[in-house]
Amino acid sequence: MSFINKMPRYEILSEESMATLTLGWKRIVSEIGIEFMSPWAIDLLRENGQTVEGDNVKFDPEWILKQVAKAPSQFNLQARNPKNNVQIGGDSMVFGGVYGPPFVREGDVRRDATFKDYENFCKLAQSYDALDSVGGVVCEPNDLSLDSRHLDMAYAAATLTDKFFMGNVVTAQNAKDVIAMSEIIFGGRKSIENTPALISLINCNSPLRWDDRMLDSLREYVLAGQPVVVTPFLLMGAMSPVTIPATLAQQIAEALTGIALAQTLNPGCPIVFGSFLSNIDMQSGSPQFGTPESGIGLLCTGQIARSFNLPFRGGGGLNSSQTVDAQSAYQTMMTMMPTFLSGTNWVMHTAGWLEGGLVSCYEKFVVDIEILQSLMTEFTPLEFNVESLAFDAHVEVGHGGHFLGAAHTMERFRDCFYRPFLTNSDNYERWMRLGAKDTKARASEIYIKKLEEYVQPEIDPRMKQELDEFVAKRKSQLD
Repeated sequence: MSFINKMPRYEILSEESMATLTLGWKRIVSEIGIEFMSPWAIDLLRENGQTVEGDNVKFDPEWILKQVAKAPSQFNLQARNPKNNVQIGGDSMVFGGVYGPPFVREGDVRRDATFKDYENFCKLAQSYDALDSVGGVVCEPNDLSLDSRHLDMAYAAATLTDKFFMGNVVTAQNAKDVIAMSEIIFGGRKSIENTPALISLINCNSPLRWDDRMLDSLREYVLAGQPVVVTPFLLMGAMSPVTIPATLAQQIAEALTGIALAQTLNPGCPIVFGSFLSNIDMQSGSPQFGTPESGIGLLCTGQIARSFNLPFRGGGGLNSSQTVDAQSAYQTMMTMMPTFLSGTNWVMHTAGWLEGGLVSCYEKFVVDIEILQSLMTEFTPLEFNVESLAFDAHVEVGHGGHFLGAAHTMERFRDCFYRPFLTNSDNYERWMRLGAKDTKARASEIYIKKLEEYVQPEIDPRMKQELDEFVAKRKSQLD
């Protein structure tokens, strides 16, 4: 079940601001155009009346809006365990682990990620109910063949977890392989067309270009009825102008053209309006995350996506810190708070992100789960009724007493407040006596214990055998 965020959305764009952005994105698509680097996409857009000049397409904005309107406002994703099915859209918030890092950090060691690390992160994702999915490339297993590692990752996500997972988008053939594995798990193409089982990240090569690999993977998933997250990749000052309004206009132009293409391929296919928006350090050129500007961008983009009646992806545990320290935590909270305030439907990078997305970190994964669970509690609306006013407790305690031993407290003390599993509130003497462990040390102990206690979810033996045979066959063809 998805987390339901019923709290009011924090909307900061006025009608005038929205009108200005509309003017901006319409000028970009009609006067400058967007490049599409796959011939089939150019041909399809030409056939549908758009103006093609080489690889560049200039769009009729009203045609784009007509196509985008075909996308559903929400959809369901099925997991191997039906209890882990989720809804993307509406008031639902769905959370997945970090995506893409080539490196791993555990303790003070930073190294190349391995397949063992990928399996470990699958196990951790399975172990925490707050996470709906391990995600996709939670780390890049550099010890496996580049040509076939997508098979190993999909197999691990499918067998070590019983939650939904993401498709591979490196090549169109990789996408076909993961779709085929999903068909094995869920009983054929019809089953995943009726209720999607994969969600995949399609990034724009910002500014204003959709490259061939992303487009070819998009086509495979969309034709199979699987949702894609159409995401401009925007770092202000590098891939977009340095002003937030200009970047938002570019983001809308890029996202809507990709969504319009998907709806032209398969009208009514599920889609997500994606956002990855932050800025660079104007002194060094390095990407920065957890910035005030990225938070503002999140709030704006949530409002923009809702104006198109589309599910929205953004946010996560983004930060620029090299290790698990105060910076990593406060930058993550700077991103996660607007993630919740904007009602983000699909949150990638929720747990484990470190060093600007270059590193998947075990300890940070645990810290991020604590942050996530705390925010879930904060964004659960209060119930106001006669019972919640606890009048009888006041009668019992009276003036100047305390409520520690009151009947009302004794009946509720186990679950009246969020119970942190990482945070330490011991007094100084007890903290010293128990080893004076900081957050990083405690998180290290927790992830190690979680991996030791991990229990693999049950899987149908026939399904597993069929997956084994498929992976073995494809690896023999690729390696």
